[in-house]
Amino acid sequence: MPTVAPLDLDGHCLAAVFLDNVPHFALADGAVHRLDNGHKTIQANDGLLSTFHDAANDRLITGGEDGKIFAVAAGGTVNELASAGKKWITSVSAGPQGAIAYATGKTAFVRFADGKTKEFAHPRSVEGLAFSPKGMRFGVARYNGATLHFPAAEGKPVELDWAGAHTGITFSPDGAFLVTTMQENALHGWKLADGKHMRMTGYPGKVKSLSWSVKGKWLASSGAPAAIVWPFSGKDGPMGKAPLELGTRGNAMVTSVACHPSQDVVAVGYDDGMVMAVRFADAKEVLLRRPGKGAITAMMWDKEERRVAFGSAAGDCGVIDISA
Repeated sequence: MPTVAPLDLDGHCLAAVFLDNVPHFALADGAVHRLDNGHKTIQANDGLLSTFHDAANDRLITGGEDGKIFAVAAGGTVNELASAGKKWITSVSAGPQGAIAYATGKTAFVRFADGKTKEFAHPRSVEGLAFSPKGMRFGVARYNGATLHFPAAEGKPVELDWAGAHTGITFSPDGAFLVTTMQENALHGWKLADGKHMRMTGYPGKVKSLSWSVKGKWLASSGAPAAIVWPFSGKDGPMGKAPLELGTRGNAMVTSVACHPSQDVVAVGYDDGMVMAVRFADAKEVLLRRPGKGAITAMMWDKEERRVAFGSAAGDCGVIDISA
């Protein structure tokens, strides 16, 4: 049976990540807690709104109500990367060559590693940001679709239109597909080579958590009483194919998903605080954590693939050791 090291905090957990293999938990008040030979705390933003785990540089990018963007690194180092005055930072992301992106209102910004910043104005508010894994381009989720920008080059952005409010955005690991979460209970996708649409509907709730499998062949999502896992191995992605439904429970909704670093396995977090691991091939389930306080809002596997950090909407955080 896996063992759980609990960390009972007060407040909504936005991110549970490993930095230098040390578990860190970022809460809505801007405090970042870590379990590093005891419980230690640092303060980043004054009111945290958005986070992004920058795996390439082993840091957590944070944006908040104070208009500031920080990089939190292992050992409690906090660096301010940018500031937007008194405006709320609603979305952050990190990309190649140390670049970061952040959004406030209708404007997205890209800050390059040398400190230079470029601004990208939009007609409606910017809801989500993501960098492509290939080349210097980034996507913006917006009302009625998504926009692709190429910040290092001059030229027009690419507009990908689909009616409705798009709230979050992710590129597939190979850069071939772009997927957005929507205000309605659905995902929408585009095949970037030809602009083909992909509709992923049928969710009973809003999709708030997405996670790509190790080689990008699957996209796991929350928003149903099971983890809905779409196949992306074919050239047209999930079109015409049914998703896997993993970890189905009759009386609980999936609120967070985190795919395993090397295997086709997904950690599934529910609105009652339970966490399960489920294998794609045969839907075999392993209970990682019994129900607790608050919906699971954040999860991440460590590099050694034996621990899962998790956090909940009620500050019920901790680390599951599956090798125990």
